Amino acid sequence: MEGILNIVSNLLFWLTLMTGVVFTAIHGGMIVWTFRDMRARSRDVLALIVAVILVALIPLVGFVVYLMLRPRETLAEAYERSLEQEALLQAIEEPEVCPGCGQRVKSDYLYCPTCHTRLKRACPACGRPLHLRWALCPYCGASTASQVLEPVPAAPTERAPEEPPA
Repeated sequence: MEGILNIVSNLLFWLTLMTGVVFTAIHGGMIVWTFRDMRARSRDVLALIVAVILVALIPLVGFVVYLMLRPRETLAEAYERSLEQEALLQAIEEPEVCPGCGQRVKSDYLYCPTCHTRLKRACPACGRPLHLRWALCPYCGASTASQVLEPVPAAPTERAPEEPPA
């Protein structure tokens, strides 16, 4: 009977030891994971320290609380989102390109500096750049359409002088 109690005692000792080792490894892993996760999500050192201490002192509950309170996105995700927003804003602005060579040009260029393609024309009244298809200057209201002149009648051929009325 003492042999069985001795075996059970040794078995419980090793089982308790292995459970403690596994629990300690999981707890240490949670601490390291919390440290790395918080460092990726925030630059606030105080928040990092508080999160790690919370997980270290209250093993499972602290970890669950940290998961509920941690920032939603990592710094890398926030940076990527800001880049996407900036790209969308640039796409909305639609930088002008030269139809001749495809180079970017500024909105006030009349000619492409690369290939010399005419991009716009100057308003005859105020001098501001106008799209080639515009017939009216939106800045000053001047008409930019070429005015059609009526042909001047040819000089009449010489006729006999008219007699004065009697």
